[in-house]
Amino acid sequence: MNAKECSIKNPVIMEQDNKIRERLKDIDYKIMVMSGKGGVGKSTLSINLSIGLSLENLYVGLLDVDLHGPNVPKMLGLEDGKLQRREDGTVGPVYYSPNLKFMSIAPLLPKKDSAVIWRGPLKTSAIRQFIYEIEWGKLDYLIIDAPPGTGDEQMTVAQTIPDAYALVVTTPQEVSLLDVKRSINFCKQVNLPIIGLVENMSGMICPHCGKTIDIFKKGGGKELAKEMDIPFLGQIPVDPRVVTTGDAGRPIIASYPNSYTADAFRSLTRNLMDVTQASASKEKRI
Repeated sequence: MNAKECSIKNPVIMEQDNKIRERLKDIDYKIMVMSGKGGVGKSTLSINLSIGLSLENLYVGLLDVDLHGPNVPKMLGLEDGKLQRREDGTVGPVYYSPNLKFMSIAPLLPKKDSAVIWRGPLKTSAIRQFIYEIEWGKLDYLIIDAPPGTGDEQMTVAQTIPDAYALVVTTPQEVSLLDVKRSINFCKQVNLPIIGLVENMSGMICPHCGKTIDIFKKGGGKELAKEMDIPFLGQIPVDPRVVTTGDAGRPIIASYPNSYTADAFRSLTRNLMDVTQASASKEKRI
């Protein structure tokens, strides 16, 4: 029995599906940040991108579906953030700012270091609940921070949010590019449109001479985007302050707004806005 048949025969699943559709109607663009490779900076990118969008006077939701390693609350400085429990019984996400709110498994765990030992069905159920049980309200963008790989979490997002896009993250070295190609092929197989590719850790600006040092090579992501016919949305440099600001819960785009790295995130933000709006216009014409 496939998922469609189950949803027809199971009234609980059917009711959930209806709630999910209603929630998603209020969200203009849904973007899943993903990569076949771990350690490429997906959470850092998701967080700084979300803040960048919110600073453009857009309403943004950040959904952390990395259930085994939920780092978003820590990196936003909101490990003790509480869900908004309202008088009408609905639950709202945690607010970072008036324009940005997020949801993660972290606020629901008994301890900060509690392990989530779940298999596929439980993970699928949790991600669906993050959508239909949370009152996200009207959003311009929902940024979804996914764990590495092409497993249950990515499949659940692709199946639950049929109009979602993928934003693929890589670093320049060949090992990363190989894994990212697998992510791209995953997206093609599940009909998940790729809105663009980002090259993270793309060179480092020397703080002394201002020249670029190619620690992990440079340009591999741009070449891959060209090879796979995917929009290339930008390069984010290596910056030690990304680590320190993430650990301190003060993302770099907010902590050092005049830095070269913050400029790179702002450029990525505007490029993403351009391609999503262009894609939406194209779909309307079709």
